[in-house]
Amino acid sequence: MTVDPDPQVVAGLDTWRSMSPVQQPQWPDAAALEAVTAKLATVPPLVFAGEADALRSQLAAAGRGEAFLLQGGDCAETFNEATADNIRNKIKTILQMAVVLTYGASLPVIKMGRMAGQYAKPRSSDSETRDGVTLPAFRGDIINGFAFTPEARTPDPQRLLEAYHTSSSTLNLIRAFTTGGFASLLRVHEWNRGFMANPAYSRYEEIAAEIDRAIRFMAACGADFDALRTVEFFSSHEGLLLDYERPLTRIDSRTGLPYDCSGHFVWIGERTRQLDGAHVDYFSRVQNPLGIKLGPTTTGDDALALIDKLNPSGEAGRITFITRMGAGKVRDLLPALVEKVTADGRPVTWVCDPMHGNGITSASGYKTRRFSDVMDEVAGFFEVHRALGTVPGGLHIELTGDDVTEVLGGTEEIDDEGLARRYETLVDPRLNHQQSLEMAFQVVELLRAAG
Repeated sequence: MTVDPDPQVVAGLDTWRSMSPVQQPQWPDAAALEAVTAKLATVPPLVFAGEADALRSQLAAAGRGEAFLLQGGDCAETFNEATADNIRNKIKTILQMAVVLTYGASLPVIKMGRMAGQYAKPRSSDSETRDGVTLPAFRGDIINGFAFTPEARTPDPQRLLEAYHTSSSTLNLIRAFTTGGFASLLRVHEWNRGFMANPAYSRYEEIAAEIDRAIRFMAACGADFDALRTVEFFSSHEGLLLDYERPLTRIDSRTGLPYDCSGHFVWIGERTRQLDGAHVDYFSRVQNPLGIKLGPTTTGDDALALIDKLNPSGEAGRITFITRMGAGKVRDLLPALVEKVTADGRPVTWVCDPMHGNGITSASGYKTRRFSDVMDEVAGFFEVHRALGTVPGGLHIELTGDDVTEVLGGTEEIDDEGLARRYETLVDPRLNHQQSLEMAFQVVELLRAAG
């Protein structure tokens, strides 16, 4: 049976237009934008409401300590990098991290990519000046180009359609990889193929061998392996560009309620979480599970006000607070935040983003992070939750499956000089394959200590 939507609910989806949304581009041609968004409103959804509901249920389990969220992928996806090899390597890296966490901590891992939609980025300034020339800032491939020319930097609404089609092809590949046998635990060794040999790789091979032995034992006992052959993999991105999110919002025929069908999970960034802002208003009206980034200035009252606005009824799995404090601040600032929210009683899932609070500029001028700072923030996040008796529910990290050199340190000891070897990101530095696996092994120890 199809349920008709409430006209007031549908009308409310456009309230944001009167609210001066921040972090949006200045489109030069309103008619061209309207034509593109009208087209986007008619294309098939990228994800389905039932999938978002399944994810909400799993995130609720992570909030109770019955599962763990692993969310990883590019800082900012680019159209040119959406190749089969790049997508497969990111999937392989996330699968490898997940198998290390699942095997090491005996905990189901929710696998989520910052993939198939992470094309828009907030910026600290609307413009960029070089050698006396001022142009619009690069806001991600969905809006404009990276090249510092007037043509590339002019926001182009046709890029919204390209983002949709690139996301669609990315999701097709993800589904093929995760349901077509590639992600089967029976092939756990094959996920290492194509990566450079390194200490983390070798340690992973030891776990893969142990899993092989366990599977052979279960096979000898007559166990059924259907559950090991496929993987649920969810897509997520920052819900930043409202001219993209709104036309991809659909009314669920089962319930008559709106879902943002651009991704299973969308998050509201640190720069767009104003209580009276357009982003909070818009996402309060869709049914997807939502993330909210909370930086070091966030108070407990801020967090409770966001719950009031986005999840007043306290539905489990609806809200994931993604904290990004910085290694030097997490132990001091996170406890009061967690205590206040916990005392309120409405459930949230706590996730650590150890990347965005730890940015530095290297002596050679690269935007980078230290792997040791990243891991110290993760450790601090776990320590706070252990001390309070609350649940560390997951990790939100920027990573790539490639052997880039963008984050300092790790067992391969990338130094300032080493950053220049393969620094490929257009925005923020990402963990490479080896550093991602190293993180997984260290997080296993933290999960075991957390019980």
